[in-house]
Amino acid sequence: MEFDGKLKDFLNLKVEEYNQPFFIEHDPISIPHQFTRKQDIEISGFWAAILAWGQRKTIVNKCNELLGMMDNVPFEFIMNHSENDLKTLQHFKHRTFNGTDTLYFIKFFRDFYSKHESLEEAFVQKNVPPDKAIEKALIDFQRQFFNTTDYPERTKKHIATPERKSACKRLNMFLRWMVRKDDRGVDFGIWHQINSSTLISPCDVHVDRVGRRLGLISRKQIDWMTAIELTENLKKFDPTDPVKYDFALFGLGVMEGYK
Repeated sequence: MEFDGKLKDFLNLKVEEYNQPFFIEHDPISIPHQFTRKQDIEISGFWAAILAWGQRKTIVNKCNELLGMMDNVPFEFIMNHSENDLKTLQHFKHRTFNGTDTLYFIKFFRDFYSKHESLEEAFVQKNVPPDKAIEKALIDFQRQFFNTTDYPERTKKHIATPERKSACKRLNMFLRWMVRKDDRGVDFGIWHQINSSTLISPCDVHVDRVGRRLGLISRKQIDWMTAIELTENLKKFDPTDPVKYDFALFGLGVMEGYK
């Protein structure tokens, strides 16, 4: 795609319009905004991102239901729960995510946080070219998530990886939440070892539709290379923070029904 100054100005206006505190209330990002402890933000944010399919209202409600089962103290619950505490969580369900998946997520978090202070450490890449850092981070994370002999095979579908050519929309969205930092108060910016310039744009059906309409995507399918193509084109407008345009594309697609 050739550089288009008018499109850049248009998208910048839409970023300004949607990257505002009002965006939080009805979006899954409202879930981690309920917390101040870093680990609670990471855990609730990760779950909110992974469960983010379907209507936003339903996603928020189901996330609140899940957190309620953990007494709204997810980190403390995960690190200190008893086997009896897990019984209610066995019945949690959102679409194809069920109690088996929930219990394995809790096991992963407990094992991980017993050795690490922050979930950021699972995504940091060293001595990797910037344009490959997130791809390798997501591949390594998926392998680490299931680096055990007793993981449920069914749970693997909930943690995407570029190795399966997935666009990894939910994980890329989670990384945006944790890494991007500005003065708007929507994204958290609590991770400091990953540069915003290396992030990959979340690409779902809404963003894909708008991206194609605006000439930002030419690939026929939605896959990892589509997310890369979209991000590379957005870098022409802002190479230091390309994923800020997720606000514009999502706003145009979901809020305005842009076709």
